[in-house]
Amino acid sequence: MVAPNGARKVKADHPQVPLDAGEIAAVARDCADAGAGAIHYHVRDAEGGHILDAGLYHEATAELQRVVPDMHLQITTETVGRYHPNDMRDIVRAVVPQGASVGVREMIPDGVPKPEDVAFYNWSQEAGIRIQHICYGPEDVALLAKLLAVTELERQGIWCLFVIGHYTGRISYPELLPSFLAEMKQAGIDSDWAICAFATEEAACLKAAIAAGGKVRVGFENSVYMADGSIASDNAARVREAASFMADA
Repeated sequence: MVAPNGARKVKADHPQVPLDAGEIAAVARDCADAGAGAIHYHVRDAEGGHILDAGLYHEATAELQRVVPDMHLQITTETVGRYHPNDMRDIVRAVVPQGASVGVREMIPDGVPKPEDVAFYNWSQEAGIRIQHICYGPEDVALLAKLLAVTELERQGIWCLFVIGHYTGRISYPELLPSFLAEMKQAGIDSDWAICAFATEEAACLKAAIAAGGKVRVGFENSVYMADGSIASDNAARVREAASFMADA
């Protein structure tokens, strides 16, 4: 999966960060050619800021469907300190996307699944929306287990993304991965899992995940660095390098 823009990066961070629907679709085409099978995308407001907006998502999704019809398309519900669980649920209901990423702790901030959470997740499954459960730490896997216990979601093959490190500079140590996997095993969750990591430590984390049987998400949302520490020319370069790691595994 490629995550080409995220909520925060702009052209000043890298000129190849895509911001509007046309740019996102063009990057998706290049990344599909480089080996990506899915795209996780954010839409931006007129000032380039993160926004959860159904109209902008419909516009970007339509362009992506035209340009990369075979790619899995995943919108984000990330709050970035601006939105709340109701907003997360509302944007998915308004867009009815093919896929959506949902941070477990963002959706259930007090750690107790509510009836509205149960209704949302059950509705998403019935609507055929593939939810990727974002886990920022092993404790989020435990919270996901609580959610699974009170919903109709399948435990077999549930889709998870383990976030190794943090964009603010918390280092992405590969040694953090086993704690996610141990929590998943203890919870009895059979997950189709992937990781994302950050900055110059990203490559080591990707290789560790691939060696452990996982998948990977790369792109400028997480890192603009190649494994040798140089700055990637574009998102497709990050995809090509990740694909080479998988080929060598």
